[in-house]
Amino acid sequence: MTEQQQMLSGKALVDCAVAMAQEKKAENIVLFNPGAESGIAEWFLICEGSNLVHTRAIADSVVVGLKKENTAPWHREGLEEGRWILLDYSDVVINILIPEVREYYRLESLWAEYERFDVASSEL
Repeated sequence: MTEQQQMLSGKALVDCAVAMAQEKKAENIVLFNPGAESGIAEWFLICEGSNLVHTRAIADSVVVGLKKENTAPWHREGLEEGRWILLDYSDVVINILIPEVREYYRLESLWAEYERFDVASSEL
């Protein structure tokens, strides 16, 4: 593979995903960085869409934007319903939720031990 054909991973992938989510006005974007040694994902991204159409638009933007970078998700879930969309890029897992689902599951509390970045308030 040439340099131009390389798939994104890690920090480069999460930066691109955040940019694509921001393009579609995703809200309350939070990143968690358990690191590669955690044995799960290197990065978790959580964001909200205000309704089902909005979450799907965010997910589509991320998938299309990363596809342009020769990077496709390993697994996808929830696109049909749109309440909680999961895009698994192996080392980056993206969760796009409507507010009431995010409040119910409280993913942030599951990953509280990991380094956290609130995208609106931090430079990545």
